[in-house]
Amino acid sequence: MASEPPSTRQLGFHQLHRGFRNAWWRSVLGIVVLVAVGVVLLQVILNTAISVAIALGGSDDVSGDYDRLLDLSDPTPFGLARLMLVLAGLIPVVFAVSWFLHRMRPGWRTSIAPRMRWGFFGICLVISVLALIATLMVGTLMPLDSQADGAVEITPSVNEFTSKSLQFLLVVLVLVPFQAAGEEYAFRGYLTQVFGGHFGAWVAILAPALLFALAHGAQDPPIFVDRFAFGLIAGILVVKTGGLEAAIAMHVLNNWLAFSMAIFFGDLGDALNPSGGTWWSLPVTLTQSLAYLGMVLFAARQLGLKTTVSEAELVASRGRV
Repeated sequence: MASEPPSTRQLGFHQLHRGFRNAWWRSVLGIVVLVAVGVVLLQVILNTAISVAIALGGSDDVSGDYDRLLDLSDPTPFGLARLMLVLAGLIPVVFAVSWFLHRMRPGWRTSIAPRMRWGFFGICLVISVLALIATLMVGTLMPLDSQADGAVEITPSVNEFTSKSLQFLLVVLVLVPFQAAGEEYAFRGYLTQVFGGHFGAWVAILAPALLFALAHGAQDPPIFVDRFAFGLIAGILVVKTGGLEAAIAMHVLNNWLAFSMAIFFGDLGDALNPSGGTWWSLPVTLTQSLAYLGMVLFAARQLGLKTTVSEAELVASRGRV
């Protein structure tokens, strides 16, 4: 049977590369540039600027002050902000790679609209709160040592709220949306479309989810599985809804909750360097993820959300900013 002509073929979000410059070498080069610039170069630039600022501030021990400022085992508000800014910096890097390597407008990295569908994003934020409530209900049935991701030991008393706590809270409230969006644009935006441009939907979901979990470094098996499961749910949402909105909303709320709980009831260093995970945490987090997945897909169907775009529209948009 003859394939559909490009003018009528419908492509999902994960397949959008097929309507642009999709040579395999562009995909490989794009991943290399994303890592080299978005992960390595951005850190070098920020770290150099921080060292210069410390030196200009009259420090007698630039190296020691630098290490103390950016030590994530005993984090400072400045060190947390630096980490989030590096991850947020992935957004412009993804946009630049999209344009220069694939002649792809940045909007196509967000959704098939091609833009952020703010109304749907707002609905997803509300749904993420509902899913959280379901999670808390299941959490009450689990053993006391089943923390959300095995990363933070929650104490029954509230931590003393100091000026440093306020600084941490402001960093979390302001920068988490950009940090979470940066990770989603890199993994569920660029990588999902790279793999989807050459393989089927399941590879486009599984490969970025695995890379997402591995990118968090050494971790106990329960924590790794938890992050891999998060990546799978986020990938399914992206493919099924035609955009990043649901994945970003889920990521933002998860990080807001995790960091806020650490500030008020736990230790932020534990949240940033999780260890000692427990398998009991998985029923809790899976409840949240699966409840969120079901409610978002139901909402998308009720809204009649468009999830594909014609290849002709993609071809027509090439080279246009």
